[in-house]
Amino acid sequence: MGDENHRRALEEETSYKASLKELERMEQLCRTAPSFPEMEQRSLAQKWMDGPTAAHVREEVHVPKNYAYMAFTTGTSAFQTPVGVVYEELEGRRQAAAEVFRRLPLSKGDKILVTYAPLVSVFSRGALEEAKLRPVFLERSSREALLLAWCREDVTVTVGESSFLRAALEDAFRLGIGGLLPKRMILLAAGTPLDSRLSEILEGQKGWELHDLYGCQEFGWLAFDGILLRPDIRLIEHPKEPDVVYPAVGALVVGDSFRKGSHCLNSEGRLVTHAPAEGGVSWETQILSCRVENVLTARRAAKSILRIKSRIVRVSENFVPGGKTRVKLIPDARQEQGIILEGPEATMLLDSLVEAQKNYQKNPKRDGTWVKR
Repeated sequence: MGDENHRRALEEETSYKASLKELERMEQLCRTAPSFPEMEQRSLAQKWMDGPTAAHVREEVHVPKNYAYMAFTTGTSAFQTPVGVVYEELEGRRQAAAEVFRRLPLSKGDKILVTYAPLVSVFSRGALEEAKLRPVFLERSSREALLLAWCREDVTVTVGESSFLRAALEDAFRLGIGGLLPKRMILLAAGTPLDSRLSEILEGQKGWELHDLYGCQEFGWLAFDGILLRPDIRLIEHPKEPDVVYPAVGALVVGDSFRKGSHCLNSEGRLVTHAPAEGGVSWETQILSCRVENVLTARRAAKSILRIKSRIVRVSENFVPGGKTRVKLIPDARQEQGIILEGPEATMLLDSLVEAQKNYQKNPKRDGTWVKR
């Protein structure tokens, strides 16, 4: 009896091994999902963002394949928020960055010193490659490192927060090394409102020029010395203070507000980015119609926009599918005070995000790995 049990056990073990072997063969032949080593990897170096920051930790994350890349807001007034950038919006970002470069006296091969590495993602690597420009970074996120880079590196442009740039210049003069600074430099103040004292310091620094570059991780660069960089930007008046405006990018209103007037660096600048205002209004975008087949796709797009851009988008109860895009910008949920925008130009960004949603739905996850029911 003991021998019989032993024989059966051996047969069962052999059967299990054969089944596992067959399962392994099927997995090798039929696999549709990549293994971890096979997954595409996008490092900071591949995105040209491999520079230090003062407050970041480098952590690997799984990024959805339909994202061109992921970024984070700067967190100047609140916690940093993840931002998803989809392929369909890259062309608008590229054109805005190209317009920035067109307005600067640059040559192919020039180096751009970026004092805060994530600012590269507002340009996007593709725009820099097209212009044949290469970003370089500080050794450490400090004023001392910035001064050393200015004195030792052959850079043409420096991008950074204006107060940081101003403090570094003050240090240079205080330390008596002002004579070691480059004879020519273009400063692009970005990330925070323009520090007026930086302009005063540069009045005696011949060969150095200053520009105010305004934008955000969600939408890319929006204004250069107050001159709008995208055709789909509209300046929306505050419902109670007509001298305060909010930029709406492709029908999505940014969180910043500014006083009306002319920019201090260019009288033709319509967006006074050096004079921020406390608007205190939360805008939402209500879609009245757009080029989708049904309201469900529009609602999904609205949900996606909230997730990747942190902007509230709702679909009207009277939504009309299939027509040209029409939206209503609503301040603080006051329906009666809404502002109507019509496409295609004024809604370019919204349309590209809706198109991204439509493309995503065309490629459903049919792999059994993803089936949850």
